[in-house]
Amino acid sequence: MLSVLAKRLFQSALILLGVAAITFVLLYALPADPARMIAGRSATAQTVANIRHELGLDQPLLVQFLHYVRGLVQGDLGRSYAQKTEVATLIAARLPATLVLMAAGIFLEVLIGVTLGTIAALNRGGFLDRAVMTTAFIGVSAPQFVVALLLLYVFAATLGWFPMSGYGTAAHVVLPAATLGLLGAGWYARMVRSAVVDVLNQDYVRTARAKGLSQRRIILRHVLPNAVLPIIAMIGIDIGQFMGGVVVVEAVYGWPGIGQLAWQAIQQVDIPIIMGVTLTSALAIIIGNLVADFLAPVIDPRIRSN
Repeated sequence: MLSVLAKRLFQSALILLGVAAITFVLLYALPADPARMIAGRSATAQTVANIRHELGLDQPLLVQFLHYVRGLVQGDLGRSYAQKTEVATLIAARLPATLVLMAAGIFLEVLIGVTLGTIAALNRGGFLDRAVMTTAFIGVSAPQFVVALLLLYVFAATLGWFPMSGYGTAAHVVLPAATLGLLGAGWYARMVRSAVVDVLNQDYVRTARAKGLSQRRIILRHVLPNAVLPIIAMIGIDIGQFMGGVVVVEAVYGWPGIGQLAWQAIQQVDIPIIMGVTLTSALAIIIGNLVADFLAPVIDPRIRSN
């Protein structure tokens, strides 16, 4: 187990280094000039050159990247160009809000997706199956901003059940989490349906039915526990996706998470923040997948034996 963990940690370090290198090169290739953004439109060429020198942007790309990696190894994510604050401090301040939204969104998408996917599998080929799969297809295809604005209009502006924006109470979480949950539930419903259909065809399920066990007990005791592994893997991926990929949702609802921080940084060409959010998201994906890989043998001992 320790050797496997060490191997995975080494692979994770290489992945983070690769993500950092690719992101750094892409940001370097942007036509926008961070020094010009900081100096303003009326700044002289000399002022812009001084800012570029102060930020180290006049050095070769490889030198800049090696300097960044050296700081990264020491736990330094750099300093924001625009906010003049350590990136780690900015991310740490926004992280709790994103974690709350992430947890609520994943909970809703798993709850809705598993329920609908199981219903579809138990009614394979029937009306409910087609209805669920059609709904799932619409859910995974719908743009985030459309769903977010629709929920805002109906449940906040028209009915007044929830606040339009903000952060701090349980009511503020409902609509952003529902937006993420409804969009993500479609993927879970499709995957759970396939997994449950496959498990229902196994011999031990037929044996359980022959013994006279109730349908509910068969589903809860035999089917769902054996169909849950793909869900764990998807949750591991969603952790990283929600950490940095909810920019639209956070912008619509005024949610003060790291997605909104990344959006503001993109507008200002604030490279250290963009790099920091990207690496934080990549690290979250890696951690989520590591946890999923180590939980899988606990849930299904057959994996451990293989």
